Amino acid sequence: MTAFTGRREFITLLGGAAAAWPVAARAQQRRGTPVVGFLGSATPELWADRLRAFHQGLNEAGYFEGRNVKIEYRWAEDQNTRFTSLAEDLTRSGVDVIAGCSFGATLAAKAVTAAVPIVFAFAADPVEAGLVASLSRPGGNVTGATNLNSEILTKRLELLHELVPAATSVALLVNPTVEDQTRRQLISVQTAASTMGLVLHVVHASAAHELEPVFVTLPRLEVGGLIIGSDPLFTSRREQLGVLTARHNVPAIYQYREFAAAGGLMSYGGSLTEMYRLNGLYVARILNGERPADLPVQQGTKIDLIINLKSANALGLTVPLPLLGRADEVIE
Repeated sequence: MTAFTGRREFITLLGGAAAAWPVAARAQQRRGTPVVGFLGSATPELWADRLRAFHQGLNEAGYFEGRNVKIEYRWAEDQNTRFTSLAEDLTRSGVDVIAGCSFGATLAAKAVTAAVPIVFAFAADPVEAGLVASLSRPGGNVTGATNLNSEILTKRLELLHELVPAATSVALLVNPTVEDQTRRQLISVQTAASTMGLVLHVVHASAAHELEPVFVTLPRLEVGGLIIGSDPLFTSRREQLGVLTARHNVPAIYQYREFAAAGGLMSYGGSLTEMYRLNGLYVARILNGERPADLPVQQGTKIDLIINLKSANALGLTVPLPLLGRADEVIE
C-alpha cells in the first residue's frame, strides 16, 4: 500500500467565553462520581473505534471510566425509532451529560430534555438543523463536533463524475427514517446532478439487511455510480458497504477512509475518530463546570480524498492524473 497522507486538523471555532456552571458543579460534588450517558446509534462492536476515541478524549482531560467517571451506555442497534426512549431512560437515570449523539439521537435527546447537556458528533450543519443558535455560541444545552460531511455531498458527486465521466445517471443511497437529514441531502444532490446533466436515482436502506438488496437493484437502474449519503447506519456499516461495492462492481464514493480501504472506490470526508475524541474532551469540560451554551461547536477543517487504485483497476477505470495528484492517500 502506498499512501500520501494529509494531516488531519481540527480547530475549535473562536468565540464564546468558557463560563463556569456552578449549579452543575455543585450537583456533581454532592453526588460524587459524575455520570455520562452515551447514546450510540449502533452497537459497541460497530462503534469500537469511536468508543476508543471518545475515551481518549476523556482521558486527555483527566477522566477515566471506573475511576472518576461512570458511563451509562444505551445502544439503538441501528433503529432510529429507539432514540427517544433511550434518551428518556438516560434522563430519568440522572446523568450529568448525554454524549456521542448522532444527528437523529441529538434531535431526540433535545426533544426530551432542555436541562441535561448534550454533546453531539455528526456530519451535518447544526445551525441549519435548528440545534444551536450559532457555531460560535450555541446558546442552549447542545454543542459538539461536526465535520460537515453532509455539506460536501455535492463535492463527492463531482469527484465521482470526474472519475466516471461517461456515466449519465447516478444513484444516491439514503436512510428515509431520518427525514430532515435525508431531505437536505436530496435537495443538494438533486440540484448538483441536474447542473451536471445527470439523472439521479434515489435508493433507500433503513436497516443493515436492506443494504445488499440495494446493490442488486442498481444494474436495473443502469446507474454509472453511487453516492452514499451521510447516516449513522451507513457509517456503522462503512466496511460492509466497501465490500458490497467491490462485490457488485459499483463505482461508489463515501465519506470515510474505512470504506475505501474495504474495497470502495473513493472516500472524501473528515476524520470520524477525531470527531469523537473532541466529543470526549467537551464532555470533560462540561463535567468541570463549563456550559454547553458557551462551548463553540467544533468544526473539522481538513477533508481527505482517498482513492483505491486497485478498485479502480478492477472496475476498468483510469484515474485521471490531476485527480490522482489531489488525493491525500492512494491505496494500491
